[in-house]
Amino acid sequence: MTASTTNTDTGADPSDAVVIIGAGHAGGTAAAMLRQYGFAGSISLIGEEPLPPYQRPPLSKAWLKGEADGDSLALRAPEFYVEQAIDLRLGVVADAIDREGRQVRLSDGATLSWSRLILATGARARTLDVPGADLDGVHVLRTAADAEAIKASLGPGRTLAVVGGGYVGLEVAASARALGSEVVVLEREARLLARVACGVLSDFFQTYHQANGVRFELAADVTGFTGQGGRVAGVVLADGRTVACDAVVVGVGAIPNDALAHDAGLTIDGGIVVDLQARTSDPAIFAIGDVTRRPMPIYDRMFRMESVPNALEQAKQAAAAITGRPAPAGETPWQWSDQYDLKLQIAGYPFDADRIVVRGVPSSTGFAVFHLKGDTVHAVEAINAPPEFMMGKKLIGERRAVDVAKLADKAVSMKEVGIG
Repeated sequence: MTASTTNTDTGADPSDAVVIIGAGHAGGTAAAMLRQYGFAGSISLIGEEPLPPYQRPPLSKAWLKGEADGDSLALRAPEFYVEQAIDLRLGVVADAIDREGRQVRLSDGATLSWSRLILATGARARTLDVPGADLDGVHVLRTAADAEAIKASLGPGRTLAVVGGGYVGLEVAASARALGSEVVVLEREARLLARVACGVLSDFFQTYHQANGVRFELAADVTGFTGQGGRVAGVVLADGRTVACDAVVVGVGAIPNDALAHDAGLTIDGGIVVDLQARTSDPAIFAIGDVTRRPMPIYDRMFRMESVPNALEQAKQAAAAITGRPAPAGETPWQWSDQYDLKLQIAGYPFDADRIVVRGVPSSTGFAVFHLKGDTVHAVEAINAPPEFMMGKKLIGERRAVDVAKLADKAVSMKEVGIG
């Protein structure tokens, strides 16, 4: 199905045209920011899904629990795109980019011309190349359609197997338990969150989920799925065991959707390489969001981030560059995860950290783990601890030395820690 909210009487300059490929959080925000920054040319926003741009983080939480839908999660009301003269084309994909001719060919046969192009193609869920992976009931979670299919398989008397003990897997596990499903999490590594969090946080989340009825199988390598009548009935492990289930959610990471950029000859290195203006190796083409590998000045490295704050920051960078505005100030990267009554807020990344400081006792009442290199904070993981998160984020950005003894002492306020 193809939908469009084109307004043909807009006054926009068709010779100055921005085409945005990808109508997720990054692409939708870029379109809005261009208008906010005074861009008067034409804007086309191309989305593969049938829904206008919407918030994705709630898919693993509020959507699964029936507390949200496409309307409530929409970034903006449908009439916004008409009022702002944004040509929103849904249910289509871009097949090819002609850099020399500055055109994009779409799957519905249309061709769009552009003076500037923004790639916001996101990332796709990594799947398992094992027997039975194509059985009904084996899900991934990236889109509203994915979330709706998973939701239909949850409820009392049903068992969900979650392959992957990362944040998305744990969020799905918490939502499934709220709906009365039995849940077993299968993680290949020896601990949860092994690639994204410290051991203190891993232990805390495992204990908390177990208290809420989630079962874990760690160091469990999935080698296949069994089925009955074409639908998944179990997960086969490398040690020969089969874990019975009624549905599976595979959450083992994501792969950047950079094939379109690769075919167009743009520089790729684990994502589309961009600068701090979100500009690619072609100065007329920008890339934003999960698909990019971008500079991180505070860590002096390149990195691919998957977070809403990153998508918003890069959307502002691209819109500012296109409209000739000053580049926005750099931001400390951050993200979050909601599970049960726990609010995890993370700022920074523990690159090069050589020690951790735990502030408070790990519990649901609030604590934080700070990652430091010497006496400089590089990252903070805060559970139900907004002051620690906010000040930690500030300290990371400022790259200022802290009094580690004060940082570790919960009796000392974070304001005082920040003063030095």
